[in-house]
Amino acid sequence: MKAWVEYIRSQGENEFLWNTGFHFGDWLALDSKPDSYVGATDRDYIATAFYAYSTSLLQKTAEILGKSQDAEQYAELHTNIVNAFNEEFVTPAGRLSVPTQTAQLLALMFELVEGKAKDRAVEKLMELLKESDFHLTTGFVGTPYLNHVLSENGQNDAAYKLLFQKDYPSWLYQITKGATTIWEHWDGIKEDGSFWSADMNSFNHYAYGAIGDWLYRKVAGIDLDEQYPAYKKSIIKPLPGEGLSFAKGKLETMYGTISSSWTKRDDGKMEVEVTIPANTTAEIILPNASGKQIFESELPLEQSNGLSVTFDRDQVKVLVGSGEYRFIY
Repeated sequence: MKAWVEYIRSQGENEFLWNTGFHFGDWLALDSKPDSYVGATDRDYIATAFYAYSTSLLQKTAEILGKSQDAEQYAELHTNIVNAFNEEFVTPAGRLSVPTQTAQLLALMFELVEGKAKDRAVEKLMELLKESDFHLTTGFVGTPYLNHVLSENGQNDAAYKLLFQKDYPSWLYQITKGATTIWEHWDGIKEDGSFWSADMNSFNHYAYGAIGDWLYRKVAGIDLDEQYPAYKKSIIKPLPGEGLSFAKGKLETMYGTISSSWTKRDDGKMEVEVTIPANTTAEIILPNASGKQIFESELPLEQSNGLSVTFDRDQVKVLVGSGEYRFIY
């Protein structure tokens, strides 16, 4: 990991920007120029964003492994990269200089902007989505982060809206054309039934299948606490949305199976079931719950044995150990 980050650092004249060499960019993005595979998002912008992200992962890993000197060194490098990114790509008024969906997504997903610049990036992303009638224009780089960024920035409804679009370009458009696997191109088969191309037109491709990551981590809500590697402590935070009445997911970890499911019941109540494996803990953030609600049990939730409950910013958080849990409220 150090070798990779130091390789990037050695490129070009500015050790805090990655603006040299060949990059595929936002491959096959729909905002690309005619007859080009490369999306409209500036490739120096993308490369520098990933330089910052790679460095942040290295710094976090050093902390987990107890390598304090490396952790300190790469924390400083990360700060310098973020500052250089802002000097190069953010205007004094807080606007990103690259006005694409993918540009807003990378800045937000990798936490490269804050304050006014962060707010403007969210606003610009929503503006771009509205201009495209809530359809994506992202390619291989931007698509994996699109719904994550929306859900994490108060726009979960927009994420669900994108998920359930059926016309081109969308995930369900492929299904309307008979797809059982994810395509390489959003229009691998065009609306008139013709092929996008006879070459470079895979019908079983990884990139846009990244929506599955959002389905597990946001819809089912299965995630980890980075301070406790390998799901030693899980964060269960389902995010229901319009179009789904229930969801269920499970993940096999080194400690055992984590499962999370939620159902919008016909009686208007929410039902959440969670399984946490032995020798681990979890923080369960109950969806659509706020305030000190009384749950369907012999005791109010905050008095239940073995549960630690906090009410924070209109959220109900329940700290639990291993076991099976069911909440109805």
